[in-house]
Amino acid sequence: MPLAQAQGKALLHRAALLANHAAMSSSTPATPASPARWGVVTTVKAECSTILDFVAHHLSLGAHRIHLFLDADNPEARAALASRPRVQVRVCDADHWARWGERPEKHQARQTRNATFAYRRRPGVDWLAHIDVDEFLWPERPLAEQLGALPPDVEVARTYPIEALAPVDDSAEGGLWFKSYARQQATRRRQTAEIYPEFGPHLNGGFLSHVAGKVFVRTQIPKVNFRIHNAFLQGQQLDREAALPETRLCHLHARDFAHFLEAYRYRLARGSYRADLKPAPTPDGAGLNLNALFSLLEAEGGEAALRRFYAEVCEASPDLRARLAAHDHLHRIDLGLAAKRRRYFAAYAG
Repeated sequence: MPLAQAQGKALLHRAALLANHAAMSSSTPATPASPARWGVVTTVKAECSTILDFVAHHLSLGAHRIHLFLDADNPEARAALASRPRVQVRVCDADHWARWGERPEKHQARQTRNATFAYRRRPGVDWLAHIDVDEFLWPERPLAEQLGALPPDVEVARTYPIEALAPVDDSAEGGLWFKSYARQQATRRRQTAEIYPEFGPHLNGGFLSHVAGKVFVRTQIPKVNFRIHNAFLQGQQLDREAALPETRLCHLHARDFAHFLEAYRYRLARGSYRADLKPAPTPDGAGLNLNALFSLLEAEGGEAALRRFYAEVCEASPDLRARLAAHDHLHRIDLGLAAKRRRYFAAYAG
């Protein structure tokens, strides 16, 4: 079948699907929206406890399916997850990648191919989100209700991140401090410079990782391809999108300085600090991206300079908390991961 004809058929199928959703909705206007079944998909290479924390948290929120792709086999995690029928585990071995021709070198490509695979192979849900193992959905009311209430023509629902701060004086409180950012770009630039006086001009909202958020995609749309922050159909981004203002994406990107350093080299070369990423938008375009900023700091002052950066941007010091609170960007959340792991995986609660 010619490519243009195939693309046309896919777009017609998509239009028919959305029209059917709309017709079903309009035929019963007085009926409250039904809760939607939702799930998540992630590709992970991590310790068993980290994997179980992620799974237990999202099961506790009511996830109907969790599609877990092990980038490296983890027999301990597989054994623990075998008791949970809503969790589907696939090991990304040679047989798994043979269906794609070869294993992608970049982990981002492996993530998106796995997410696309899960989406297209009867994911068992109405909405599927592609998130990472260090990201935890945090809804103010059940996600099933939020997603079920979206208009029938909405294809994508986006949740925006908040980024965890490293504890410095939390002996009396549970949970973690998180920071957020202004959605409006000019406000974000001004506030970031005020909150982070030394490094703010080079930061996008003060975040080390993404500010774009992650998306749920309505299932049964044919030929959808996931990306890290979006989804595409025949090369065009799905743009019938709604935000989920009642759900945050809690990102545990750099829990402490030791964790930051442990991941630093990989992120600098291949991850969220790599050289090909754009710098934070500035009016004069003079900002550095994180790769250039970190490389400059390290060349000038070594690990001590990186430590200075981390202290200003990532540690929940009283001064940083006060500056964040002044702009309504400070949040306290207790994910309760240890308790959730005990609930769902009692034998692995240590």
